[in-house]
Amino acid sequence: MDIREIIARYQDKPGGLIEAYHAIQDEFNYLPQEAIREASLAFGISEAQAYGVATFYSYLSVEKRGKYIIRMCESAPCHVAGADELLKALEKTLGIEVGQTTPDGKFTLELAECVGQCQETPVITINSVPYTDMSPDKISAVLAQCT
Repeated sequence: MDIREIIARYQDKPGGLIEAYHAIQDEFNYLPQEAIREASLAFGISEAQAYGVATFYSYLSVEKRGKYIIRMCESAPCHVAGADELLKALEKTLGIEVGQTTPDGKFTLELAECVGQCQETPVITINSVPYTDMSPDKISAVLAQCT
């Protein structure tokens, strides 16, 4: 779908800019510069303001990201349950560090403050789908599901 078409669906709605950004990111996995430029025109704000909204929320990204976005929960319950070891294992398995994307563009690794699954820690999400009670030995099987 075209960026202008996506923006047009939300242009007259309260909070439409953020909704449009979410829809664009669902389509492209990030917010291309063109999206910020088009949003500024459609919503009648400066490009700097549109960029400010795009970069304020941690869920939105103006950087190109992988097809699968892995978010490691770093909240206190996950930390106590072994999130540090899990994060190290993810970085080793993927060959990247937090904030990076694999060279093939398949995975991006990010941190999240809490994903609301504290009853089964540690937790990662892949494209917002939670994987609970994770451990380093489960990583390969979970990543194998990402085709």
